[in-house]
Amino acid sequence: MKKSAATRLMILEKAFELIYAKGYQTTSIDDIIATTKVTKGAFYYHFKTKDEMGLAIINELVKPQLTNGFMLAFEQTEDPLEAIYNLIHHLLLENDFLKVEYGCPAANLTQEMTPWHVDFSGALQEITQLWNAHMIAAIEKGKLNGVIRQEIVASGVTFFVMSGYWGIRNFGKLENSKSIYLPYLKELKAYLNALR
Repeated sequence: MKKSAATRLMILEKAFELIYAKGYQTTSIDDIIATTKVTKGAFYYHFKTKDEMGLAIINELVKPQLTNGFMLAFEQTEDPLEAIYNLIHHLLLENDFLKVEYGCPAANLTQEMTPWHVDFSGALQEITQLWNAHMIAAIEKGKLNGVIRQEIVASGVTFFVMSGYWGIRNFGKLENSKSIYLPYLKELKAYLNALR
């Protein structure tokens, strides 16, 4: 990786850590510069504005972290219900990128920025649409394979699972403990098994 690209990536990673911990609107460019130890000129060489950097964080860091794993999980299984459970379990208990005390970065940015910023709304909506499309397709495949009952509405299951995930992330943030995730995972497993 060229030095310029490495510097840009470092800015994105350090800025993400600050924003994930403090929030987007309360993290200033000066905070980012102080943390990254780059000059103001170097920051503005890579990003014209803070919002341009914020969109790069969503598209280049958050989106790959939240989408790559689940796309593979759904493509490599005949049992989408097991894949859904394993994905949520991994995101809650095993993923090092996501911190219990800070919640879900996509959910945080959605709550903080989408009412005010159309570009953020679009980028975050794209992540949600990818989750929707892949989970719905996997559930439909499960119906064809006889793993899931025919009357199950794939889009309804998807919205229910995603809403539960975002909600339990917020409870985890409030409690600052992964133990809050365990009863949710138990109920999620029971719900998914009831779709068979």
